[in-house]
Amino acid sequence: MLVANNERDLLLTAEDFDCVRRLIHARAGISLAPHKTEMVYSRLSKRLRKLGQTRFCDYLALLQSDAAHLEWEHFTNALTTNLTAFFREDHHFPILAAHARTRRAPLRVWCCAASTGEEPYSIAITLAEAQGGNLAPESVLSTDIDTHAIATAAAGIYAHDAVRKLDPERLQRFFLKGTGERTGLVRVRPELRQAVEFRALNLLDRDWDVGGPFDAIFCRNLMIYFDKDTQRALLARFATLLRPDGLLFAGHSENFSRVTRAFRLRSQTVYERVPVVEPQARASA
Repeated sequence: MLVANNERDLLLTAEDFDCVRRLIHARAGISLAPHKTEMVYSRLSKRLRKLGQTRFCDYLALLQSDAAHLEWEHFTNALTTNLTAFFREDHHFPILAAHARTRRAPLRVWCCAASTGEEPYSIAITLAEAQGGNLAPESVLSTDIDTHAIATAAAGIYAHDAVRKLDPERLQRFFLKGTGERTGLVRVRPELRQAVEFRALNLLDRDWDVGGPFDAIFCRNLMIYFDKDTQRALLARFATLLRPDGLLFAGHSENFSRVTRAFRLRSQTVYERVPVVEPQARASA
C-alpha cells in the first residue's frame, strides 16, 4: 500500500511509515502519531536523496542492518523537533531565581532538552542575576539527543532577531554584538558560555553519566513526545537526581500528576520532589 501523494518522487509505503515509527520509538522514545506521514517524508527524504536512494524501505534496511551505523544519528536528528526561544514560558524563570536565592552557590541545574541553546543560556542568565555575579563553570548541564542542535548551542552564536525581546541591560551584559562580517549576529559572552556544559545525550540510554544531585531539572516540552510508560520511567530517574527540595520544570502542555508519585505540583507546570519516607525500624522485642 502506498501512502497517498502523487507528487512524491520517493517511495514511502504505509509499511515503511510504521517501521519509522517503531525505529524512532525504540531508539529515542519518540511516539510519532499516525498522522505524521508528511513530516516523516519531508524530513527523511533529504537523507534518502543524499544517499542516492529512491525507496524508504532501502533506507530503513540500511539502519536495521547495523545498530551502530552512523546514519542512525542523521535519522534521529531529522525526526527531532527543535522549537525554542530565549526565556520561553517566562513564568518559570522568576521561580528559578527565587529558588536560587535560597540556596548556597554553586547551584547545579540540568536542562535535558537543550535544543539549540536558548533555554540553557536563559537558565544561566537567571542564575547569574539571582546570585549577583558570574557563575561557576558548568553550573548548567545541557543535553539533547540532536547532535546538530547541541553543536549550535555550544557555539553560542545567534541572529540578533533571537534576542530582540531581551531588555538592553541584559543584552549588553550577556551578549557580544557582531561587527563586520558578523553584523546581525550576537555571541554569548565567554563568562556565560563557560557556565554551561553541552553534551549529546539520549534519555533512553541506560547510563546517563550526568552527575548530580541537581537543584533543578528543566524537562520542558519533551515528554509530550513520549508514551506514558516512558514518561513514568524518566520521571523516576529524575527524582533520584534531584536534591530533596529540588524542582522539576515542565512544559506548558505537560501534566505529570497522574503519571508519577515521585513529584507533586508546586506551581504552574513546576513540580517538587516528594520526600522519600524511610520505613521506621521495627522496635526490638
